[in-house]
Amino acid sequence: MVDKRLLSICKEPKKYIFLTVLMNWISVICNIGIILFVGNIIDKLYKNDLSFSIGNYVIILSMLMVIRFICNYMSGKFSHNSSGKVRSILREKIYKKLLELGVDYNNALSTSSTVQIAVDGVEQLEVYFGRFLPQLFYGLLGPLTLFAVMATISLKAALVLLVCIPLIPISIASVMKFAKKLLSKYWGIYTNLGDSFLENLQGLTTLKIFDLDEEKNEEMNKEAETFRKVTMKVLTMQLSSITIMDLIAFGGAAVGILLAVNELSKGNITVGGAVIIILLSSEFFIPLRLLGSFFHIATNGMAASDKMFKLLDTKVKEEPKLSKEDCEKLKDISINIKNVDFSYDKERKVLKDINIEVKNKSMVALVGESGCGKSTITNLLLKLREVDNGEVTLNGININYIPFEELRKKVSFISHNSYIFNTTIAQNLKMGKKDATEKELYNALKIANLYEFVVGLEDKLDTKVGEGGSLLSGGQKQRLALARMILTNPEVYIFDEATSNVDVESEDSILKTIYDIAKEKTVIVISHRLANVVNADKIYVLDKGNIVESENHKELMKNNSTYCNLYTNQTNLESIYERELEVAVSE
Repeated sequence: MVDKRLLSICKEPKKYIFLTVLMNWISVICNIGIILFVGNIIDKLYKNDLSFSIGNYVIILSMLMVIRFICNYMSGKFSHNSSGKVRSILREKIYKKLLELGVDYNNALSTSSTVQIAVDGVEQLEVYFGRFLPQLFYGLLGPLTLFAVMATISLKAALVLLVCIPLIPISIASVMKFAKKLLSKYWGIYTNLGDSFLENLQGLTTLKIFDLDEEKNEEMNKEAETFRKVTMKVLTMQLSSITIMDLIAFGGAAVGILLAVNELSKGNITVGGAVIIILLSSEFFIPLRLLGSFFHIATNGMAASDKMFKLLDTKVKEEPKLSKEDCEKLKDISINIKNVDFSYDKERKVLKDINIEVKNKSMVALVGESGCGKSTITNLLLKLREVDNGEVTLNGININYIPFEELRKKVSFISHNSYIFNTTIAQNLKMGKKDATEKELYNALKIANLYEFVVGLEDKLDTKVGEGGSLLSGGQKQRLALARMILTNPEVYIFDEATSNVDVESEDSILKTIYDIAKEKTVIVISHRLANVVNADKIYVLDKGNIVESENHKELMKNNSTYCNLYTNQTNLESIYERELEVAVSE
């Protein structure tokens, strides 16, 4: 039950564990002293010996009680300090590990499981360090101290009680293997339930739209029922083992009392000695009885620690180091994707022999039907995935040799669902550049065509935008995200459906900004709406993971092939939609 790895991770709490044990030990010594004084007084009263000074006895007893009170208080304080340190250390380690893993952290554990381990799991381990471990060591020290004192009064009674003591650890050990297996299952079901709950909560609007909320509710009920059943099994196991420990503890105390009475009847001990043995018999079993109570919580915490270690043991790929010479090369970046193959499952290829060139101060568009591999190329450029074959280079430097942190400074990304935080406009913008001046903030807003809107607000940059930017329109949120991206001043801008789900006015405004940026920087645009990329310097047309065409709009239309068909179909559909809209408005 002593996990060496947990102790090696949490070294600082060890001193608090030692101090907690020490305080408990001093407390039990004081309690023994009080019981001995009580027994001594009873003996004197029984013999009608009234020569003792009651005042001295009261003073000594009072001092022992005060010391015991202080020790109990300090024990609780040290226990609290121990659990507090554990909480801080473990959550800091989890946090740092998540930072190291970055966006790939959920390859080890899901978001919900990570949160549950960091909250509930760590709380269970607080009990392990703050209560269980101190009680484990005190559970060995306390009974031995009591045995040493009781043996001076009745060796026979002390030996019988000492023999009964190991029965409690034996009962703990007998359920330990079963408990660990059951609690491991408990945590597995618990985290799966959390995953389902989070997913359904995030997708609640979609479930309502498709009238699937009732179906998901039934699925959640079944999972909750499974969790209830395993929880009841855990409680049954805990109550059963506690009952066994109670029988041993109270039975052992009863044996001690019977022995005391028997020894008294034979005249082997005095009345006071019998009282001392009776009172110490219950004390004999209290430490290990408390250990049994903390055992179940500690086992639960250790089951949670298995999942925590799974996260902490996830290997972080060692980041490459870039030489000063190569750092200097990463300016005015051009991108080359050469003979790239990629698959998510290493079986079905998503990209096949992809070759793309993006020159500096130019705009390249990636187009094609959904699922053709456009966004996968974005993941490769952001180093979220690695190619199976071929290479991606920035100014001739393989992207795998560029540290992730350095790549983030050079390549920036904006999608149709870029997140806006529940703070002010200024605070959202400063995520792109922490030390940005007011002038720089307004300049970014001007480039993103959001300046007039912001200066027209009462609080201007200090205006609250609401959760997820709920106080802004879709177009305003996207332009704010664009302004934030501009503040980072990257070498490469990647826009993935950046004009999706915005009004026509905002779409035109964002497109104007994109084309202006392309005059100075390297720009890659992914768009399902081909009318948005007709002025791109080069358009790559993807179909089922292959590049089937690549040229500018004018040349592609001459080919009368894939791009031409896509563009013509989209144009016709938009024309039909506009005519139907005009008819609807006129009616």
